[in-house]
This record gives sequence, structure tokens and C-alpha cells, in this order.
Amino acid sequence: MTTRIGVITFPGSLDDRDAQRAVRMAGAEPVALWHGDHDLQGVDAVILPGGFSYGDYLRAGAIAAVSPIMTELKDAAGKGMPILGICNGFQMLVEAHLLPGGLIRNAHQQFIRRDQLLTVENADTAWTHQFSKGQEITIPLKNADGGYIADAETLARVEGEGLVAFRYAGVNPNGSLDDIAGLTNPAGNVVGLMPHPEHAIEPGFGPDTPLAMRSGVDGLAFFTSAVQALQAV
Repeated sequence: MTTRIGVITFPGSLDDRDAQRAVRMAGAEPVALWHGDHDLQGVDAVILPGGFSYGDYLRAGAIAAVSPIMTELKDAAGKGMPILGICNGFQMLVEAHLLPGGLIRNAHQQFIRRDQLLTVENADTAWTHQFSKGQEITIPLKNADGGYIADAETLARVEGEGLVAFRYAGVNPNGSLDDIAGLTNPAGNVVGLMPHPEHAIEPGFGPDTPLAMRSGVDGLAFFTSAVQALQAV
């Protein structure tokens, strides 16, 4: 049976089609979902894509986090459905309290775009198990509100419980505490990160030419990990 992975589109989403393409490249069927519905259409996993939902008013991801479909998403997350939040999707996950902490304006107050080196900290999640702990990967980064914050108690819990999925390596591009680039929930089914793995899934579209960023295909394993985990159930 074909694995079906939903991608939710919000007003202001701009990487939803890229996420759908990544799902297709991983051998699964992408299913377009709409933020205003109360229906996940029986999908096996869900991706919250990047973009600027609702123009990042209030806080990035804050309005999207209370969209109608998030009620179903929270219920599905509690039942173990794999959920991936990318950039704005990561912001939605923290605003919806599916992941701890928060994300604020980059420390240098500027939008940043670059190939970003990451260290894999947790390779035991639905979205990361095809990596190995300590592995370094390169994933495109593009955000204005990517600074991860948390109070001391939350940060100690995140570190102590192994909830850091990825750290920035080489340079901390946005002032995130403890160089945190991505998180997982304790169950390992919900993962969020600021960089964009859907932009690094195919040679020539990474992009990986001498005249552009050279991300390669490190992002594809996020999606094939989820497909493999779902097919193993």
C-alpha cells in the first residue's frame, strides 16, 4: 500500500509544493491539505511547510498554530503520527506546544539564507533514523525568525531528555540557544527544524552548481526515513 503524506497549506505558505515534491521523490504519495479543514484525509504522516503564514503577524506561526486543522494534527501527534515542521512549520509546532520553547527574530535582525552545516544529535526519530548520531549534513537555511529560545528549566529538560534533533555546526546563524537548529518530542514522531531539507533532495536542484548553493541531497533522508518507518509498521 502506498504511503500517503499530507502537506498542509496555510495563507502565506511558499514551500508546500517543494515539500510535496520531496515526498514524491521519497517514493510516497503527497496529499494536499488545507488549513481551514478538519480533515487529515487518512494520511500516514504530515508536513508543516515553510513560508510566512499569515504574514508572520503576532509571532511567526502563532496564527497558523490555531488553524482548524491543527486540532486534528494535535490529536494525530498524540497517537504517534509522524509530523515534520520545516522553518515556519517548526514555528507552528512550538506555538502549538507540540515542541518546547520558542523562536524569535534572528540575533542580527536580518533575514539569512545560506547553506548550513548541521550536526545530527538524535537519529532515533521517525524523520532522522537514516542518519547517524554525530553525522554532519548540509541543508539550506532561509529565515528571519530562527532564534531558538527557552527558559532555563525548559532548556535543561530539552538537553537532558535528548530532545535536540540538530545543532548548527561551524556557525550559529541566528543566535539560537545551545546552537539548537531542530527538536524532537520525547516519542520521536514530531520533529521541527529551521533549515529546509526539501530543498536538498536531488542533484541539480539542491542547488549544487558552482554558481549557487551546494546543498546536494542530504535532505532526502528526512523523507525516506519517514516512509521507511511507516512501511515497517
